[in-house]
Amino acid sequence: MTPRTNETTSGGPTGETPGSIPSAEPSPAAQDTPARPTETPRRGRRLAQRAGIAVLLAVAVTGGAIAVDAARDKAPVTAVAVSAAVDPGALASGDPDAAIAALQAHLKAQPRDSDGWATLGLAYVEQARTKGDPARYPQAQAALKRALSLSPHSDQALAGQAALAAARHDFKGALTNADRALAENPYSERALSSRIDALVELGRYDEASRAADTADARKPGVPVFTRYAYVRELRGDVPAARRVLEQALGAATSKGDIAYVAAQLGQLAWNQGDYKSALTYYARALAADENYLPALEGRARAQAASGDRAGAIKGMETVVSRYPLPAPLVELGELYEARGATGDRERAHEQYALVEAWIRIARANGVDADLDTALAAADHGDKKAALRAARAEWSRRHTVHTADALAWALHVNGHDREALPYARRATATGYRNALFRYHRGMIELATGHKSDGRASLKSALKLNPGFSPLGAATARKALEDTK
Repeated sequence: MTPRTNETTSGGPTGETPGSIPSAEPSPAAQDTPARPTETPRRGRRLAQRAGIAVLLAVAVTGGAIAVDAARDKAPVTAVAVSAAVDPGALASGDPDAAIAALQAHLKAQPRDSDGWATLGLAYVEQARTKGDPARYPQAQAALKRALSLSPHSDQALAGQAALAAARHDFKGALTNADRALAENPYSERALSSRIDALVELGRYDEASRAADTADARKPGVPVFTRYAYVRELRGDVPAARRVLEQALGAATSKGDIAYVAAQLGQLAWNQGDYKSALTYYARALAADENYLPALEGRARAQAASGDRAGAIKGMETVVSRYPLPAPLVELGELYEARGATGDRERAHEQYALVEAWIRIARANGVDADLDTALAAADHGDKKAALRAARAEWSRRHTVHTADALAWALHVNGHDREALPYARRATATGYRNALFRYHRGMIELATGHKSDGRASLKSALKLNPGFSPLGAATARKALEDTK
């Protein structure tokens, strides 16, 4: 399954702060202030959590030492060596931190190793993905640029540029670089995979399906299988997606691959409202890698949908303390709001405020964060900013996710008649997504299509009755109010 790139949504698919935008540096409210003796232990823990997340965000701004400094070391001019420091195909299955440390040491000794620089760039992309640290992207760009300066036709470096562009949500750039890499090496697994990702995220689903068939014929394996499955899921063919993912899980041997595929199966099950299977798959993923972010986040969502709100909040608090990304921050905020205990509204707003801080950091490091902005701000922030961001994203790519985001942003700004065609487009491919159906239903009700709206809301709740901590309750109330 292709990485959701927070298109849930982020999404995937995968809240915004109301009012002012926090700076990228910790605000006074998030300073590392110890609890005073008069503060309750709970208040002290909350301050510590806020300070910890602020530190993570600040670290993302500054990043670490850029390994490309090794290029400044003087070394004899020799033929470009082939790097044996790290197998690039193992990056996603291993420890990016260890891979980067090994590559840094190797490149200090062999600064003209083009493959080594390309592998380092890919390692930075993987590290950014797994740690939620967009400051790694400029480092990846510098390493890949160095690789191409040494070997302009390196398919590995070109594939790395495609992966970096996709990670930054520059999907046109990702497609261009994937095609360049495939012109050099038609069997490049990473380029084949990035090409599918780019076509999916540009909304060119027929071409993505053909690209998946080509990749499966040329380089069958876990990376291609998971993308092949997502293309099928987007078409509404859930049984085929499940079969392919189960095949991929059966073929997976490394812990990283097992965690990745099992988590994708968990997400697929959760989308269909099968929480028991989702929790089983997430448990398998975490048995392979106890720190795997998508599995931790997915397990918390499945717990919430199953009625275990306490377990869900605890799990999502763990996720955001390690990886303060928009989707889990919004989910945690909504879980607090749904619980409604004393102080929960304040806790929720703290999560939504941190989303905007992350978005600012991402943009500072070359990431197009308009979809994240639109998804979060529509419900938990500046609605006008949500609409601006959604229109900007739609101008770049026409996917089911961007159609849904634009439809909902138009709705919350009172433009329901304009929103309706986009809401219908978001559900037109057969993609089984309860949130999309909920958005469509609310827009249909707002435009006077009572029968259609009720049908869409019932369909959303039947598919996945716990699709959102707040949205599911709103859908039920809307159905009750329109009897």
